[in-house]
Amino acid sequence: MPSAFACVDLVKEFYTDSVRQEWRRLVKDPVRRLELDTTLHFLAPYLPADGAILDAGGGPGRYTIELARRGYAMTLLDMTPANLDFAQRQIKRAKVQQQVRAIVEGSIVDLSRFADASFDAALCLGGPLSHVLEAEDRVRAVGELLRVVKPGGVAAVSVMGRLSVLALELDLFPEEIDNSLHAQIRDSGSYYGGSGFTPCHFFLPEELVALFDGGTARVEELVGLEGLTSRLYKAAIRAARHPERWRRWLETHYQTCTHPAVVGLSEHILIIVRKEEHIT
Repeated sequence: MPSAFACVDLVKEFYTDSVRQEWRRLVKDPVRRLELDTTLHFLAPYLPADGAILDAGGGPGRYTIELARRGYAMTLLDMTPANLDFAQRQIKRAKVQQQVRAIVEGSIVDLSRFADASFDAALCLGGPLSHVLEAEDRVRAVGELLRVVKPGGVAAVSVMGRLSVLALELDLFPEEIDNSLHAQIRDSGSYYGGSGFTPCHFFLPEELVALFDGGTARVEELVGLEGLTSRLYKAAIRAARHPERWRRWLETHYQTCTHPAVVGLSEHILIIVRKEEHIT
């Protein structure tokens, strides 16, 4: 098992080598857009009409740009310099520089550069928390996200789902079930690299909720971002070729993606919490 420092280096290396792939990942086709569109759909009612938002672990800046276009004052933080360089170019290309206050290198585990209650909302989207392998560091990261949010503000975190990964192994990599890796992910959620992906912790929904059980925030939403479409990529692509059929499927998606059974099986799980205004 690699050390926590080694895991951080492996994650940085992975995302340094896949900046463009990560930038395209959320928009490459209607099915992959589900993660982006569902996140923005559920975030919208909880964000203020305007204000300052931290995009922590924001990678190449997809959410920073989307929200800057909507008028929010954005701060993008990521630990991979290649992501930040790419994001800076995309922000300029999108002509939203005036809405992006800062682009800074840093870890979601340590947001000490930001004062308490600095932001109206703090986001950690696309799975950055899943790349924090030590349990105590995940607790620290959530505490930091809540610390920098104003009382009454929201924090939103999306992670990679454990049950979906186990189903993926059965579908695409059944040989992995024969070795200890499958049992390790099944029983602990943690994967330390070496088999096609970077180190990652895959979450059960209740595990994600438990991170916010400290009494400083209340859960507003728990969402399976890909919902019933998870692991049905080919079928969904076929449906998306028929606009009316896809429209009707999206109606079903938005009506079912908060069902507990669907949340648990989704590739990515989103939690939205509101920071309590009065903590006793």
